[in-house]
Amino acid sequence: MALSAEESGRLARLLRENEERLIRRWAEVVGASLRGRLSQAELTRQVQELHRSMIDAAENGLTDLASEPGGELRAVLAELSRGRARQGFSATETAISVFSVKDVLLELIEEGQDAARLRDFVAFSALIDQMGLFTFESYVRTRESLIADQAEQLLELSTPVVKIWEGVVAVPLVGTLDSARAQVVMERLLQTLVDTGSPYAIIDITGVPAVDTQVAQHILKTVVAARLMGADCIISGIRPQIAQTIVALGIEFGDIATKASLADALRHVLRLAGVDNARRHQRREA
Repeated sequence: MALSAEESGRLARLLRENEERLIRRWAEVVGASLRGRLSQAELTRQVQELHRSMIDAAENGLTDLASEPGGELRAVLAELSRGRARQGFSATETAISVFSVKDVLLELIEEGQDAARLRDFVAFSALIDQMGLFTFESYVRTRESLIADQAEQLLELSTPVVKIWEGVVAVPLVGTLDSARAQVVMERLLQTLVDTGSPYAIIDITGVPAVDTQVAQHILKTVVAARLMGADCIISGIRPQIAQTIVALGIEFGDIATKASLADALRHVLRLAGVDNARRHQRREA
């Protein structure tokens, strides 16, 4: 139910004429619901900002939160939701911060013993409900965004590409390898090959608990992509159980070199690069 222009004007006057008392009581009610998890100074500042935005919107003819006069008020509510989401408050605690103003308005209106003012309260309640729901939706969007960012960061952290020797990079994989993670592995490995100019890459699956057809296909695609860039890939960390699974599934790694451990793979790469022979020759000469 939208406010009429007259109701909007009366809301603005009610908020302005009782400013000090309303802000104090509003902050008290919200503070009780948050159980001291936000400082009184910060809480009062937020309430003052909401109060000021409500007055401005109402004085500009606010009839519905979605209308043009509600633009600044929506921005303040969205900022409140984003802040609470980042601080770890729940969506309910955030929405209560808005709904609490109903209690304070009711206290003011009841003192008047006026039926018309009670009708105003019903109209004001509809607007505050809109504000609370808007806050809830903003909170959910912010939380979803935060969760997506954190998932992406975890994905990057779980797929490190490290340089372990001159010309040799390694990808130590730990945990389940799904399509999304496999894509990140491929992108990071290829980019590292470009950045370092390394001719060799080791994909170590020691920390991968199981290998199925899908995982094997992801690994093979990564190896093929690296080859197209001129780099040789070695797969290491194939434990007996995983080897049995690969055989049972009929997965063919073709001419891709496989080794039991990361150390074996590095030793293999060093032989390919001629580093071992060079070092033996140096020792003999010494």
